[in-house]
Amino acid sequence: MPEIKTVAIVGLGTMGHGIAHCFAQAGYDVLVFDALQDTRNGFLPKITKTLQRLEEKEILAAGEASNIVSRCTVCSSLEALASADLLIEAIAEDFVAKQTLFRSIEPILRDSCIIGTNTSSLPITALAASCTRPERFIGIHFFNPAPRMPLVELVPGLETEEASVTALQTALTSMGKKVVLARDTPGFIVNRIARPFYGEALRMLEEQVADEATIDCILRSHASFKMGPFELMDLIGIDINFAVSEQVFAAFYFDPRYRPSIQQRRMVDAKRLGRKSGRGFYQYDEGDTSGSTVPFDKTLAEYVTHRILFLLMNEAIDAVFLGVASVEDIETAMCAGVSYPKGLLAWAEEFGLATVLDGLIALHEEYGDDRYRPSPLLRRMVKNKASFFAE
Repeated sequence: MPEIKTVAIVGLGTMGHGIAHCFAQAGYDVLVFDALQDTRNGFLPKITKTLQRLEEKEILAAGEASNIVSRCTVCSSLEALASADLLIEAIAEDFVAKQTLFRSIEPILRDSCIIGTNTSSLPITALAASCTRPERFIGIHFFNPAPRMPLVELVPGLETEEASVTALQTALTSMGKKVVLARDTPGFIVNRIARPFYGEALRMLEEQVADEATIDCILRSHASFKMGPFELMDLIGIDINFAVSEQVFAAFYFDPRYRPSIQQRRMVDAKRLGRKSGRGFYQYDEGDTSGSTVPFDKTLAEYVTHRILFLLMNEAIDAVFLGVASVEDIETAMCAGVSYPKGLLAWAEEFGLATVLDGLIALHEEYGDDRYRPSPLLRRMVKNKASFFAE
């Protein structure tokens, strides 16, 4: 099994910076590089400030910040990363740009170096084809902010060797991360299963079932989500959320389950991107209008909650059916990656799988839209009175 002592990070935006922080805090020697000199120059002051705040809050012991920073080396060229045992790419979510980087950097690295990409939705096997040693290539998807979010999705390509997977599972678990294994399919686990949380909320907004504030309030108070879908899209960035939806939709050959929202497209066109632009579904430039409590009746609450939850549960069940991940990893991913209040498979069984199936059939009949088609596994389990969990 390859031993990982030195980790290189390419791309020092929010994700790259956070990933470097994770590895340095865990005791690894970290080499960092960004194509922009100003970004390189800003790395050490930025991470020092972040770590000093953690010391002030007594999250880190006194003096630990300087120890962590001392393990980070800013490099002025890709050639300076040659000693890495693991390289993680965290540049912009652009297939061609990533492909070009891997072709440039692989000849510099040692044959034993594992090459990882932090992509959230691009195909791992296709990116690995950029390399002459695809058996050393793997998806390593951290969640933002990387130092605080516990989940990491490991996504082997078709050629990835087991030794590389095992080495990363060992390293990431020792760092306190919750590691799940996903097949190389569009959206992996979280970005695939979570699509209806946004998509069905947008659909109900378009249908004028309820406004943004009401839908968000229902999902928080009635279903115990930490944030409603519109608040979360504003936080993530409406443009980023829409881009992932488009990628997943195209990657599934335009399956209607993943169809993006025209309303969301218009928000991007108008540059209403959420918190970062001062305005999204809510207003932020003149006071934060999100998170408000609004009145709603029980019938509306149940309709909104069931419509979103049943689609989420169906996606999770279909992910089991298609071998995207294990039952345990799907439950872990949705709770640790997007802070869902319960694992969707256990939650579906609490509702009753027959109830979920009946709800989906009713929606499918009403709309005539395949986005509501039940997973064959759901039908099978209801018929056989089966459970995802052994008693």
